[in-house]
Amino acid sequence: MTKHRPSILITNDDGITAPGIKVLIELMGELGDIVVVAPDSPQSGMGHAVTIAKPLRLDKVDVYDGVEMYQCSGTPVDCVKLAVNKVLHKKPDLLVSGINHGFNSSINVIYSGTMSAAMEGAIEGIPSVGFSLGDFKQDADFSATRPFVSAIAKEVLANGLPLGTLLNVNFPVGHKIKGLKVCRQAIAKWSEEFDERVDPHGRPYFWLTGKFLLNDKGEDTDEYALNEGYASVVPVHFDFTSYNAIPTLKNWNFNL
Repeated sequence: MTKHRPSILITNDDGITAPGIKVLIELMGELGDIVVVAPDSPQSGMGHAVTIAKPLRLDKVDVYDGVEMYQCSGTPVDCVKLAVNKVLHKKPDLLVSGINHGFNSSINVIYSGTMSAAMEGAIEGIPSVGFSLGDFKQDADFSATRPFVSAIAKEVLANGLPLGTLLNVNFPVGHKIKGLKVCRQAIAKWSEEFDERVDPHGRPYFWLTGKFLLNDKGEDTDEYALNEGYASVVPVHFDFTSYNAIPTLKNWNFNL
């Protein structure tokens, strides 16, 4: 009797030719039947944006031999929606997004296209994982992440995830990762600044800059784990309800 090979959807926000997605293609191909649907150009920082004001293009491409791949003109979330509805015509057994160039730990999960693609998978009821490495360089070395990516994917395939929950996995830079820690999301924020410049036509323009402010000294956070040389795994859910605020709000006087 032939053993069932799970179906695995691969996507990202760095674009279909990014080095990080190649690692996922290689590793997931060992675990199941893969399909890749990814943006045709970088879409970092797009969050959970969807395309509604212009048509979407979806083209089959031949980037890696023997791999079914499609490039999409839209956002990472668009890629997941099109993959489920127009490519697979079903929900895959696993969705993996990444491996992103740069951390998506703590507050960065809000802005991340990588994590929003995984979030869309979770919304669809698909066990989903977003992977990120804290190295923005195009020639980033992903070799140390490989055994962890495989191990996490195998566990998710074997056990599933709670409904509405996905995993945010981040890897520190370096040739040796000490291990893996299940963590909570650190409390942090960006202090934004805008660098104002003038173009050759005399019109002002702005570059977003800023500093990352970590306001959390806890030793159970993703930021702490990463700073100590561990990979961090944070279970994330898309229910944004602040349940502890409900009793307070119920005592307010909303009489108009």
